[in-house]
Amino acid sequence: MNKKAQLKIQQMAFMLMAITLFFVLAGMFILVISTSNLRETALALEEKNAMLLVSKLANSPEFSCGESFGFNKINCVDGDKVMMLKENIAKYENFWGVSNIEIRKAGLNSLKCNLGNYPNCEIINLYNSNITSEYSNFISLCWKDTFEGKIYDKCEVAKLMVSYDG
Repeated sequence: MNKKAQLKIQQMAFMLMAITLFFVLAGMFILVISTSNLRETALALEEKNAMLLVSKLANSPEFSCGESFGFNKINCVDGDKVMMLKENIAKYENFWGVSNIEIRKAGLNSLKCNLGNYPNCEIINLYNSNITSEYSNFISLCWKDTFEGKIYDKCEVAKLMVSYDG
């Protein structure tokens, strides 16, 4: 009779170990699924934050057209302001927390802008640094221009690109 009781105790111990092992494996499976989804969520959140930063930059006082072109436009960048900012960019080195800010006009040329060739250029690059990931949004790039002695507002489609160090 003593051996029968020992056998029942052994059976109970093996069942408890099997149930514990089952719950540990099920928990590990759920943990693996949730951590893989967490990585995708983090990447999506990083991209969303970068896109919000691009829009925020386009509408910031340092970039935006404001009411200098007759009315307040959304995602409108004043090219004249950006060129002056480019000349004084050292003061804003860590202000936005990005490694590169670049504005590209919609065109085939890749002529970089400086004070000598502006506005007849395509690329305004504010920082020069290693680019690892780039986020962009379309904007209106506006500036004051002259034609036959008259000043007028000129706007073109451009792309505001923000890059981060990896």
